[in-house]
Amino acid sequence: MWSTFFLHEEDGRPIPPGAGVGAGAGTLGLTGVMGGRGAGAGAMGVKRRAKASTSGGMSDVQEGKIKLAFFVAIVGVVLTVLGLGTEYWVVLSPPKNFYNNQTCLAAHYGLWKGCTRTLWVADIDPERESCGPAELPGESNCTYFKFYTTGENAVIFQKTTEKSLNVAAAMMALFGLFLMVTGAICITTALSKGESFFLKAASVCFILSGLLILLSLIVFNQSVLSFLASDHSVPLHHELSWSVSCVGFAGAILILGGTLFLLLALPFSPWRRCFPPKNESDS
Repeated sequence: MWSTFFLHEEDGRPIPPGAGVGAGAGTLGLTGVMGGRGAGAGAMGVKRRAKASTSGGMSDVQEGKIKLAFFVAIVGVVLTVLGLGTEYWVVLSPPKNFYNNQTCLAAHYGLWKGCTRTLWVADIDPERESCGPAELPGESNCTYFKFYTTGENAVIFQKTTEKSLNVAAAMMALFGLFLMVTGAICITTALSKGESFFLKAASVCFILSGLLILLSLIVFNQSVLSFLASDHSVPLHHELSWSVSCVGFAGAILILGGTLFLLLALPFSPWRRCFPPKNESDS
């Protein structure tokens, strides 16, 4: 009879009625509280992830792609600055025996200034008919153009430059450089704020800057042709130099970087849209 009211432990000591039940209930209650907290934390994590996805947050993979495209654009910016800051856009070379038998003059200029260089004929390749190249050692004299101050044209080898074309080429290059800086600011904002909206603005800036840089090269080449046609008394050999190559590559790289930003700003993957995986196409 008493066995129905008392429980016994393994050592034979009696356990008061309800003691085991209370302990079990306490354990179950603690477990329930901990489970409730875990469920609440899980729900909060889901809500935070959902909030991050709806607020335009970027994943690590997307952020890495943006940084890679930004590096491509920065290469274009560096090449543009290098080309705009140097004066080896075109090299002008008269015949090496045009003046005397010991020295000859070569000239080279860019968007901002022109240089004349006195070279020794003995240093020039005997098979070369014109004076140069301009990189040979010699006495150099460089002056900035007066296009942007007094509006005067420059005279080189009795030939006159075309002021309007030179100024137009320089202004296009400067405006393209301004768009590059704006695009870089947009990318920096996109990475810091986690908003893909700025990628579209950056793509427009970089593509337009690349087009302006290439258009500046075309206008500059036209100015060189106009310069050569201004006077025919001095025969000149002309060639576009390495500064033009830098600017040309810069324009192409900037357009490529802008296109990459535009692809990253799309809400879908063009590659997966054009070439879906086999399992998706089969289904």
